[in-house]
Amino acid sequence: MATPHHYPVRGQLSLLSLAIALASSPAWADTDSSTTALDAVTVYGQDDTAYEAKKASVGGFDNAPLLDTPASVAVITDARLKDQQARLLSEVLKNDASVGDAYAPVGYYENFVVRGFSLNSANSYKINGRTITGEQNVALENKQQVEVLKGLSGLQSGVSEPGGLVNYVSKRPENVRSVTVSTNLDGEQYLATDLGGWFGAEQQFGVRTNLAHEEIGSYVDHTDGKRDFASLAVDWNISPDALLQLNAEYQKREQRSVPGYQLLGGTEVPHGVDPHDLLAYQSWSNPVGIESLNLDGLFEYRFNDAWKGTLSASRSKVVIDDYSAFAYGCYYTASCASDLLANFGANGDYDVYDYRSPDDTRRNDEAQGAFNGQFDTGSLKHDLTFGTSALRRVVDRRASVNEYIGTGNINEDSSDFTPYSGELGDSYRRLDSRQYGLFATDRITFNEQWQTILGGREVRLDEKTFDSDGNTDRHTQLWKFLPQAALIYKPRLDTSLYVSYSKGLSLGGEASWFAANSGEILPPTTSRQLELGIKRDWQRLSVTAALFQISQDFQYPRPNGDGTFNYVQAGKQENTGLELSANGRVSSNLQISASLAAIRARVIDSGTDAYEDHQAINVPEVRGTVHADYSIPGVPGLAVLGGVQYSGSKYANREGTVKVGDYAVWDLGGRYATKVGDYDTVLRLTVDNLFDKRYWRDAGEFMGDGYLFPGAPRTARLSATVNF
Repeated sequence: MATPHHYPVRGQLSLLSLAIALASSPAWADTDSSTTALDAVTVYGQDDTAYEAKKASVGGFDNAPLLDTPASVAVITDARLKDQQARLLSEVLKNDASVGDAYAPVGYYENFVVRGFSLNSANSYKINGRTITGEQNVALENKQQVEVLKGLSGLQSGVSEPGGLVNYVSKRPENVRSVTVSTNLDGEQYLATDLGGWFGAEQQFGVRTNLAHEEIGSYVDHTDGKRDFASLAVDWNISPDALLQLNAEYQKREQRSVPGYQLLGGTEVPHGVDPHDLLAYQSWSNPVGIESLNLDGLFEYRFNDAWKGTLSASRSKVVIDDYSAFAYGCYYTASCASDLLANFGANGDYDVYDYRSPDDTRRNDEAQGAFNGQFDTGSLKHDLTFGTSALRRVVDRRASVNEYIGTGNINEDSSDFTPYSGELGDSYRRLDSRQYGLFATDRITFNEQWQTILGGREVRLDEKTFDSDGNTDRHTQLWKFLPQAALIYKPRLDTSLYVSYSKGLSLGGEASWFAANSGEILPPTTSRQLELGIKRDWQRLSVTAALFQISQDFQYPRPNGDGTFNYVQAGKQENTGLELSANGRVSSNLQISASLAAIRARVIDSGTDAYEDHQAINVPEVRGTVHADYSIPGVPGLAVLGGVQYSGSKYANREGTVKVGDYAVWDLGGRYATKVGDYDTVLRLTVDNLFDKRYWRDAGEFMGDGYLFPGAPRTARLSATVNF
């Protein structure tokens, strides 16, 4: 059967209404009792409070049923985004147990670890399937859902990290008019509008715009900020067979960045930390400014019922003005002057640096053309997609300033020091990376029970890095084929079992400042994944289980035995895990979103015994999360919301000698839908970390240095959305 058109629901509903009206009209009565067969009409609907998603595009090249996707995909729907009043990706991804923070400071752009592997801001984040610069906090006001592909994505993305990728899906035009206001315990002031409609003689032209202004009220002292956002989405049904979609969004965000803590003397986790404290606070320091522009467009043409073609293109540009009073290490203090690595002093002393990196510009440009069609060869049914893509990423920046200005202590308020007064260097091109790809994938259906998916991507990478004088210090050129194969068995229409194999390619890491080969960028690394899974759609509940193993070349600063380090590739990191999830309605009043991840992460054959035979840094062996929505019987419109996130203990250093403890964080809230006058109104209250638990949410590394970030204290947010 040909794939149904995915054009707006309004046209399909009008066709259905017309068919019903004509079928019931006496004019259709025929004296010879003949019958008239009408074409089948597919009607799509959506429950505005649904936590269950049936489709996602992140697992392939088109919006596809999750039941037929041989991969682990988490989808956080618009309903959950609204109920949890999420503003940042960290507030979204707390819904999946396979995801954790990987250097996500308050006031800075965030990064994450999936299945025990860190994502990469260069290639792990997408909007509507197109790669964006990940060095931004993408706005959520205009997002319909957030999709997370867990595991290798070489077929979909080419060069990418083995943990997976995150895809934001933009809201499409519809007849909507709403205003949302909110505040929180820290004095936040927030206003957002959502306006859209369909126009033209045949309602063929749709527009939707989202606007938001936020006076950020932060729980960390001295880190309030502000944010402005605007977006525009356009759909044009040029003809019954041609569709054009355009999206544009702009955001400007300003907020002081919050430094992380470091191990005391390299052997102890700081105690009694107050998450409200801002380390190294300087009254004269400027906020970090992040200005982002994301553009993308899609043209789709359906040649016939079996074949269609798509052309898509995007640009993502981010300019970061990074001004930070930064707490780091303890080299200049007499009590710990011999400690050359990134640790605070045993007594809590730390050095304060004036860090400046303005005009740090990152840009991704991408284009893709693809064809998709269905055809038969004998008894085999094929669903074939093939195409080509090109991605260019450039980084323009200045040589950053990082000057020591004084010393602080974690148990005391920081003094004001004299800021750096020197000149900044000139801007130069640091990176020019070009990636070209040819891809193809074929879903072959043998019968109602058996399918296989065979595909691959041929990648050509041409990447240059430059020094501040404009000289090329590295030029990488390579060709690599990344295969992917899966076998799917469906014993019943609502159940699928699959096994899949895939291969990936990731960019090599850059040696840290303290390495003997500082600044060296290593060659690309390879990764492999084997996954076995089962999915079941039971009534209105989707349940999944997946068992996976991922291995990647291990990169790390190897001790030389004399106090120096070399950044090398040696051995493997091998992560084996089990994931369980359930999303949807348990009853007419109760819906849940639950997930559990158990991961064994080990380093093998690295040549450094101290890094092996124990769990990898910042990866808990067990993590779980449950969120629930219960509609109160007898009180129309009222629902109680609640949840818990649990994380096991995890190591805070590569040697596996220092751990941060396990924790459970409870959330509670409510939603009340009512009418105020003639207007539909929804009130929402969320209280996160209800019991004000103190815990370390992140104990990982960034650019080779270890950092610890405390979790947020109890926070509360109240909002009202009015539809008019």
